Amino acid sequence: MITVGLTGSIGMGKSTMTRMFADEGAAVWNADDAVHRLYAKGGAGVAAIGERFPDAIVNGAVDRDVLSKLVLDDAAALADLEA
Repeated sequence: MITVGLTGSIGMGKSTMTRMFADEGAAVWNADDAVHRLYAKGGAGVAAIGERFPDAIVNGAVDRDVLSKLVLDDAAALADLEA
């Protein structure tokens, strides 16, 4: 089995390449999709994020825009999120 890691900046074609691999029958795991599931209403990450960043929880889900603003200029808050 060959394992490939696909990385790149925004707009570099990662999603397009992922779809192309999947269309050819490759098993694909997408970290962005996993985070969206964790942050969605009922997701496993909502409670943990909500404990440290309660303002980032909107309608039972993590609001990524709010969370981003909370950690953007706060190194300690970003370290907490990453932990």
